Amino acid sequence: MRNDKLPPVLLRLALWAGVAYFCCMAVAHFFGLKYPLLFVYYDVPFHAYQDKIISFAVVAYVCLFANAALHRSGVPAALVALGVTVLGLSAVNASDALGSVLDGRPTLAYWLQTGLIAAYFALLLGLYAADSRFGTTDKR
Repeated sequence: MRNDKLPPVLLRLALWAGVAYFCCMAVAHFFGLKYPLLFVYYDVPFHAYQDKIISFAVVAYVCLFANAALHRSGVPAALVALGVTVLGLSAVNASDALGSVLDGRPTLAYWLQTGLIAAYFALLLGLYAADSRFGTTDKR
């Protein structure tokens, strides 16, 4: 049985904010615009072709979050993807591979960005949990 209910308004707005964020991230990676938050590892060596690939992959996040904003049943998949992303960024931040290209520079900027993405994940999770607990889902 399909659940085509809309998420509640606050969760829906937060998900649409994610769509906008990931669209900006995809554009930044496609054009090599190395701005913090849109480009987590903004000051490390990179290859342009890798960033083009990342830009295409980020479109999957755009689709996941748009689907979740339109269908409550899509929210868990978006949450899993974002949660795994936070874990993956954390693993990269702590890795020797990242340390080897930083030449002794600190990783604080990457941890702060990862923390902001984790906070966004926590917000979405909290809004989804509140909806599940209190049954505030809007109907179409």
